Amino acid sequence: MTLPKTPSFRLDGKRALVTGASRGIGMACAVAYAEAGAHVTFAARSADTLSGVVNEVRSAGYQADAYALDVTDTQAVRDLFKGQHFDIVLNSAGLARHSAAIDTAEDDFDAVMNINVRAAYFIAQQAAKAMIAQGTGGSIIQISSQMAHVGGIDRAVYCSSKHAVEGMNKAMAIEFGPAGIRINSICPTFILTELTKPTFEDPEKRAWIDRNIKLPRVGVVEDIMGAAVFLASDAAGMVTGTSLLVDGGWTAE
Repeated sequence: MTLPKTPSFRLDGKRALVTGASRGIGMACAVAYAEAGAHVTFAARSADTLSGVVNEVRSAGYQADAYALDVTDTQAVRDLFKGQHFDIVLNSAGLARHSAAIDTAEDDFDAVMNINVRAAYFIAQQAAKAMIAQGTGGSIIQISSQMAHVGGIDRAVYCSSKHAVEGMNKAMAIEFGPAGIRINSICPTFILTELTKPTFEDPEKRAWIDRNIKLPRVGVVEDIMGAAVFLASDAAGMVTGTSLLVDGGWTAE
């Protein structure tokens, strides 16, 4: 009898690209990939911030480089993928502008959709083109949200954008699958970061979060790191066109 062997969660020899990697969830996922053995390109708009992060990662003994990128600049995205091949592409760039649906400003709607949907779409498109040309398959991951599966007060625009990402992924999974390319999303609950700190400090909003997260604590970036490594690795070799909810049970009801 030959016992089955667990597929590897290691990413040695892989090249990974992470957008929105200068802070928060994006940075955490990029660090997770570096720890798992990948050479990681940390991409974000702020070259100065990226430089400091990448220097720390290298000092820890991992492989990393920085790439200044505005994900809304489609030509810049094309240029990035022209010169480099990535086995793993995780897009963590995103934007939230919350308001009551009846008060939504057109500029806010356009800004959220431009980053959360349009940029996410063309990053996935260009990543897949490069992977197809290389002929070795790959993994594309979008950082989505639990709000891609539920609604929320003052979040009509944000929910719309994240629901769109889920539909995009399902259609792309069908198209990209024959080339060995998997595409999935990670859907976090509220994660405590510098950007979400004001939300957590609002007593009413904090009470809302605590009511809906079924576990006895809020999320931290480390909660997303394992999910990111799993979806990038051989351990998720038959996982595509779906979402991994890291929501503390928010969507269980």
